[in-house]
Parts: sequence; C-alpha cells; structure tokens
Amino acid sequence: MEDLKQTFDYIKQFLTDERLEKIEHFAPESSDFVLPVLADVYQFRNAAAIVRSVESCGFHKVVALQEENNFEPNLRVTKGADTWVEVEKLPRNIASLQKIKERGYKIVAVSLENNAKMLPEYEITEPIALVFGTEMEGVTQEILDFADETLAIPMYGFTRSFNVSVAASICMYELKQKLMKSSIDYKLDEEKLLKMKIRWAVNSIKSGEQILDKYNKDKNLSI
Repeated sequence: MEDLKQTFDYIKQFLTDERLEKIEHFAPESSDFVLPVLADVYQFRNAAAIVRSVESCGFHKVVALQEENNFEPNLRVTKGADTWVEVEKLPRNIASLQKIKERGYKIVAVSLENNAKMLPEYEITEPIALVFGTEMEGVTQEILDFADETLAIPMYGFTRSFNVSVAASICMYELKQKLMKSSIDYKLDEEKLLKMKIRWAVNSIKSGEQILDKYNKDKNLSI
C-alpha cells in the first residue's frame, strides 16, 4: 500500500492543479460494485455511449467480450470518458464469464428471457456483472444458461427492446441510485482507489506511461 501512495505522490506532481483537484473530487465516489460486461458490441458509437454512461454513473471499468469485433469506442462520442474508464478485453466465451464470477461477481444477463426480474424492483445486495448482448441478437442462449439471473427494463410500447447503449445507461443509472440509497459499502477499497487514481493521473499526462515505467524501473516496482 505504501508503494501505491508513494507512486501517486510522484505521478501527481506532473498534473495541473485543476486536473488533480478533479481526480481527488471524483475518485471517492467510484465503484466497481456493478461491472458492465459487453458481449461483442460492434457499433463504435454504441461502445462509446456505453463508456460515457458508465463513467457518468461513477463506475470506472467495463469488460468487453470480443469475438468478431474489437471494442473500439468513438472518441468523439466518449467526450473524454475513455480517459477514466478502464476497458478489460477478454474472449467472448463462458470461460471469461467464469473468470469474472471467480472475482466475486454474480452474473446477471440483461434480457427479458428466463423469468427476468424487472429493474425497478430489483434488489442489489452483492457485486454484479451486468452482461449486455450484441446489437442484433442480444444476449446469447449460452450466456443466459450460464447467468445466475436475468434482469429486464420494463417497456410500455410496441417496441420490445432498447438500443444496447440506452439499456446500459438506464441500468447503470438505476443501479447507482439503488446503491446510494442502500447501506451497502459499494465504493472502492483503499488499494483499488489508489490504483485507479494512478491510472487516471497517468492517462492525464503526456507520456504518462513512460513516466510511470521509468519510476517503476527506478524503484524496482511493478505497479
């Protein structure tokens, strides 16, 4: 932990006062209690809109399950949210979902199938990985079979589904509200918080990666 504190103290000297103030202001509300998992989303505008919504709700990581398509958000649509949101890319298969589950997440597929629970009534009591399907086919049957439960957004018109980026925005916002009103300790622990602040600082600095690499080499660290 002390190495992380010293690393952040070193890196932050390269930040402007304004950027450091923003990092210190927004970091404490960050959470990974809800982890968005995107299964082969292929439209770059949707990818970018999801990243932007995730960041706006104070969640700063997404997992992109890739098969045919690379997850490459459109930077003009993210409006800078890609600076703050970590994207972990994994193969689109059940093994990847199992890996996420072993990190302590309940796998929740966003779908009307399998007696889905409706979002307004959904009770979040433990960390969840929220799996969104592709634009055309939604969540696959394989994922539905593996998921611990399914979650759906109520709809009141003839259209029976939302665009994936809209669905992600609604879910992330509603779940954040539920967490804020609960007694759950949903925020990052000190170690995760420091690691995130270091990543934010590095992403905010020109040649930030090189500066961090040199620091790690000089201190014989692997942060």
